Amino acid sequence: MVIDFRLNDTLRLKKPHPCGGFEWQVTRLGADIGIKCKTCGRYQLMPRSELEHRMKGAPVHEE
Repeated sequence: MVIDFRLNDTLRLKKPHPCGGFEWQVTRLGADIGIKCKTCGRYQLMPRSELEHRMKGAPVHEE
């Protein structure tokens, strides 16, 4: 099943980032999805399939 990602969604990943943060914000959509750590601001590009595998729960849509 394909997950519907939108810009500015908040994602919670299974494993923490080295800074200790679990929450990420979607900043770019496409074949690769750009996410930014909400704790330290680190930016990362990740293939959609890998991101779907690493997610814990559904994305929270920000309006």
